[in-house]
Amino acid sequence: MSESSQGWDAEYDLVIVGSGGGGMAAALSAVDAGLKPLIVEKGSKFGGSTGLSGGGIWVPNNPTLRAAGHDDSRESIRRYLDLLTEGQVPAERLDAFVDNGPAAMEVLDKSKWMRFFWTKGYADYHPELEGGRPKGRSIEAKPFDTRKLGEDEKYQRANSMAGPLGLWVTAKDYHDLAMAKRTWAGRRATLVAAWRVSSNMVRRRHMSTGGRALVARLRMALKDAGVPLWLKTTMTELVVEDGAVTGIVVTERDGTTKRLHGRRGVLLASGGFDFNQEMRDKYLPKGGQENHAMGARGNTGDGIQLGEGLGAALDFMDDAWWMPAVHHPAGATIPLVSERAIPRQVIVSGDGKRFTNEAAPYVNFVHDQLEGGHVPAWFVMDAKARSRYPFAQILPGAPIPKAFYDAGIVFKADTLAALAEKIGVPADALGTTIETFNGYAKAGKDPEFGRGDSAYDRYYGDPNLKNPNLDVIDTAPYYAFRLEVGDLGTKGGLVCDEHSRVLRADGSAIEGLYATGNTTASVMGHEYAGPGATIGPSIVFGHIAAKHAAAASAGSKTGAGSKTGAGSQASAESQANAASQASTESQASTESQARTEGRTSR
Repeated sequence: MSESSQGWDAEYDLVIVGSGGGGMAAALSAVDAGLKPLIVEKGSKFGGSTGLSGGGIWVPNNPTLRAAGHDDSRESIRRYLDLLTEGQVPAERLDAFVDNGPAAMEVLDKSKWMRFFWTKGYADYHPELEGGRPKGRSIEAKPFDTRKLGEDEKYQRANSMAGPLGLWVTAKDYHDLAMAKRTWAGRRATLVAAWRVSSNMVRRRHMSTGGRALVARLRMALKDAGVPLWLKTTMTELVVEDGAVTGIVVTERDGTTKRLHGRRGVLLASGGFDFNQEMRDKYLPKGGQENHAMGARGNTGDGIQLGEGLGAALDFMDDAWWMPAVHHPAGATIPLVSERAIPRQVIVSGDGKRFTNEAAPYVNFVHDQLEGGHVPAWFVMDAKARSRYPFAQILPGAPIPKAFYDAGIVFKADTLAALAEKIGVPADALGTTIETFNGYAKAGKDPEFGRGDSAYDRYYGDPNLKNPNLDVIDTAPYYAFRLEVGDLGTKGGLVCDEHSRVLRADGSAIEGLYATGNTTASVMGHEYAGPGATIGPSIVFGHIAAKHAAAASAGSKTGAGSKTGAGSQASAESQANAASQASTESQASTESQARTEGRTSR
């Protein structure tokens, strides 16, 4: 923490740390409010964990949903969130999310680049609860040709969503393709996929979907708005003046240290602590400490630690956006979403018994896994399941690469007893588990764990069956994949109020310091409302922070005004123009400055 206010190297209205969806969207909200923001990103690529994600956005009553006729009552949304969070999240935070969500998305919609569609049918994760929606509330960015980014394309974070030969698939496409061998919708999706590959070969497009498309569209909107984005710029300190945060100290890629003034404050959108092993060991529960994270590798808890150093309160530090996963022999972690809903499989613990609904939302699945000590677990399926459905990025019927066997990730046997011996579980217990499950499958009902009862379970199931998630396991050979406890990011972080201000343990606000996304204690508590309930709140609370910063007077906001005599936005703007050309520069001049100063705006 730095106490001095002298010698700013550049001045902006709002300094935003992190270039994920929340940070980028917050910058657009800041511009909409008349502010001049700067985004700094410590990585060499922009996009954060958003760029690696499926890109869903869960914000009820957003313009895309309203245009599709999906209007919610405020009461139903709040009731759903109340039931999910069980009193663990302040009502004011929930109110702020619900009431400001539509406006946050409306700001994005002002840009010609920001276009979305409703992933209709992708249910809320608990649609059976009062206020839950079986048809879902999640939206997704429309596919985007990243060639339009120009020079910036090479600075966009890559993800694993791209298919072979330029194939691109949305969440809806993936849902259909997962049943390519089982439904007409799946067969049509296969034909569409073939056409896309042929089209891309002719048109040479670089089509992206999901989080990558969302981030690319946000970057185009930021370019139009003239917002500078500095890569390879690491925040090392928060600058405090008269008890308020007034800026940050950063180290650039060449080792140069700079002091950046945020006249209206600093917004931390720097992610969680998924890749900080010391913090994982300190905070996460046994079974979840080993790192199988799937977020951005730059998520090392920087913002959380610096905020804590100023006395900020923390919450939900023992939780994460958990995801059952398979470890790829090459080192990657493969999330299991649709796979757990397919029929002809069960997931068992080391005792050979099931322990939860396999098709449950991934956070809930892992909560049950951790609480029961079922780490690792084993995904057991038969030959028909392997031939009909994709698994861990392996196409239906395709041979499982030898490296998976060599690494002890998968085992294969002609009998269940032999399989049990290979994975070290009691053969009689596994046999009884499968026999019992087969009885449930024939009846079409799982009385033990309710698999298939929820619309969420059924979304990725096989619609040809009485219960889309249940079918007998009876065809050799049998396979068992070792399941790891993965995560999409951590849930715990800085406690914030309804204005996105960071709070101390006594409930007082740290003036000038805002936070959003996985840097904060999640507004979802220990739960997950639906697809995109990470990105959606990050966008909304970034928007709230920008609007609150804009509404505050420069003098009362950061303390800097009292030293410069600036008591209004007008005087602050005058100071800005004198202080730094960077805060008003066009995209072209930003790039020129980046080349001459050894940093990049891309």
